[in-house]
Amino acid sequence: MIEYQFSLKHWLLLGFLAIAIIIASIQPLELSSYILHQIGTVLMLIALFICFKKIGLSFYSFTLYLGFLLIHILGAHYLYSYVPYNEWIKEVFNFDLNQFMGWSRNMYDRLVHIAYGVLLYPFFYRLFQVWLPSLKPSVLFLLIIQFVMASSLIYEWIEWWIAMGLSPEDAENYNGQQGDIWDAHQDMLLATIGAIISGAVILIKDKQGTA
Repeated sequence: MIEYQFSLKHWLLLGFLAIAIIIASIQPLELSSYILHQIGTVLMLIALFICFKKIGLSFYSFTLYLGFLLIHILGAHYLYSYVPYNEWIKEVFNFDLNQFMGWSRNMYDRLVHIAYGVLLYPFFYRLFQVWLPSLKPSVLFLLIIQFVMASSLIYEWIEWWIAMGLSPEDAENYNGQQGDIWDAHQDMLLATIGAIISGAVILIKDKQGTA
C-alpha cells in the first residue's frame, strides 16, 4: 500500500493552524465549552492524517479542510455566538453587515455550517472515490450530499446529548442556539446547500475536463 507524505507546503499550513490554535487558546470566553469544541478539532485532524497517509489528498482538498478547521477554531474561542465579525467589518469597511442583512442574531455559526458543506465536499469526494471507484461522478454527488445531511444530523444529536449533561447556561453557550428553536434545522440545511454548491462546481469541472 502506498503511504503518502507531507511536503513542505503541507507542514507550513499545519504550522499556521497550530499557531491559530495556540492563539485561540489564550483566554477563550468559556474554557469548558472551548475544550469541548477543540476535541472535535483534534478528532478531525486525526482523520485528516489517517486519510492523507492511506489514500492521499490533493493539496486543494487539504487546504480547504484546514480552512474549515480554522473557521471552527475561531468560532470555538468566541463560543460561536459572540464572534465579533460585524464589529470587525464596521471597523475596517465602515459597513454594518447585520443591519444591511436584517440580522438580529450573530450569524457566525451559520457560516461554519455552510462551510462544512462547501469546504469539506472535496475531502468527502476523495473518500467516496476510493470506497466506490466504479460509480459515476453524478452518483457520487448524490451520495455525498446524503452523507453531509446525515453527518450534520448526527452532529446535532451529539450537541444535544452533550448539552443534556450541562447546566442551562453552559448548554446555551455550547450549542449557541441564541433562542432560535429552528437553529439545528437551519444549520443542517445550510450544510446541505454548501455541499450542493461545492459538488455542482466539481461536477461542472469534471464534465468540462472530459468534453
